[in-house]
Amino acid sequence: MDAELWPDVACLPPRSQPRTAIARLLVQRALARLPLRLRWPDGTVTGDAGPTLTLRDPDAFHRRIGTDGLIGFGESYMAREWDADDLVRVLTVLCAELTTLVPPALQRLRGAWTRARPRDDRNTPTGARENIRRHYDLSNDLFALFLDETMTYSAGIFRGFPAHQDVLAAAQRRKIDRLLDLAAVGEGSRLLEIGTGWGELALRAAARGARVRTVTLSAEQRDLARARVAAAGLGDRVSVELRDYRDVDGAYDAVVSVEMIEAVGREFWPDYFATLNRLLAPGGRVALQAITMPDDRIDATAGTHTWISKYVFPGGVIPSVEAIDRQAAAAGLSAAPSTGFGDHYAETLRLWRERFTGAADDVAALGFDTTFRRMWHFYLAYSEAGFRARYLDVHQFLLTRRPPAAPETKGGEAP
Repeated sequence: MDAELWPDVACLPPRSQPRTAIARLLVQRALARLPLRLRWPDGTVTGDAGPTLTLRDPDAFHRRIGTDGLIGFGESYMAREWDADDLVRVLTVLCAELTTLVPPALQRLRGAWTRARPRDDRNTPTGARENIRRHYDLSNDLFALFLDETMTYSAGIFRGFPAHQDVLAAAQRRKIDRLLDLAAVGEGSRLLEIGTGWGELALRAAARGARVRTVTLSAEQRDLARARVAAAGLGDRVSVELRDYRDVDGAYDAVVSVEMIEAVGREFWPDYFATLNRLLAPGGRVALQAITMPDDRIDATAGTHTWISKYVFPGGVIPSVEAIDRQAAAAGLSAAPSTGFGDHYAETLRLWRERFTGAADDVAALGFDTTFRRMWHFYLAYSEAGFRARYLDVHQFLLTRRPPAAPETKGGEAP
C-alpha cells in the first residue's frame, strides 16, 4: 500500500507548542509512576523497571499525542517514531492504567485530545456495509497468512497454556462446538448465523445435520465461504448470502452470532436484539459470543474516535456484559449467566501475531507496505494487551425468549 493512503502518518500534524508541552508533561508523569523504562535517542534510559519504550523522535511523538491523544500514540508507532523491546508488555502496562493516566485535574481537558466519530461510520445499512468492507475485504490471502486452516477470526478455547501453533485449529473448533451445543444445534435444526466469517461454523453445523442460512456483509468472505461449502459437498445444506442482518426473514430454531455485535454500533443495539427475537422460533435459542469491556467505560468510548475505530474497525463499539443483559431484556430475551475466557483470547491473539510477524515477506508480496504491517502488528498487540490487562474479556451468552407475563387476576386469585 502507498504511503498516500495514510496521510495522518505520512505528515506530522500542525505544530502546537501548548499541546505538545502538555503531552510531554503527561507522558513524563505517567512513565514516572508506571513500571516502564524509556530509552531516549542519545541512549539515556529513564525508569528502572519493566519493558522498554524506545523514542526515536521525541518531538514528533509528543506532537502527535498532543494533537490526537491515543490516536496520535498509535500513529506515532506506525510512523516509526517509537518502538518497544516487547510491544505487548508495554501496551499491557498502559492498558492496565488506561483510566488513570491523565490526572483528574486535567481530565476536564479531555475534549482537546478526542474527536467524535465520523458520521459516515454510523452502522446504517449503507454505512455498515462500507465499515465491513474496509476491514474484512482487505484480502482473503492476507487473513489466511495469520489465521489457521479453519479461517476462524475469533477467540479459540484451549486446553492449557501456553498454547502452541499446532493446537490453534483445534481450539477454534472447540469454541465453535461449544456455541453449537449452547444453541442446541443438531439434526434438522434450522440455523441462522449472523456474521459468516469464512464459513467454518456453518460447515460444522451442517455436518451435524442442520440446515444453515448464514449472512455477511463482506463479499470476500461470502465468496470464500461459498467455495468451502461447495468443496465440502454441503451446498444442499448451507446458503451463504450477502445480506444485512436487519433484512433477514424467517424463523429459526437456533441463531448463532460470533463476535459480530462489536460491529453493530451502540445506536443499533436495540435493532440487533429485536432482530434476534423476531427471527427466533418458539423454543429457539441464541448463542452469542462477544468481546466485552467494563460497563462504565462505554459512555467514554462509544462516541469517541479512537485509533482502533480510525484504522481497524470503523463503527465498532465493544459492549459490556451489563449492556447485553439490558438490551436483551428490552427486546424480550433473557441472557443466562456466562463466564469470561479472556485469557484464551490473549493466547489466540499471540498466536495470530506470531504468525503475522513470521509472514512479513508474504504480507509484503501481497502489496501491503511497511506502514500497514506496523499498523496491523500494533492492532494485534494492542488487542492482546487489552485481554492480558483484563480491560477486555470475551463471553458466550445463551439468549432465550422470555415467557409472557402471567395475566393479572381480580382479587389476587389464581384463575
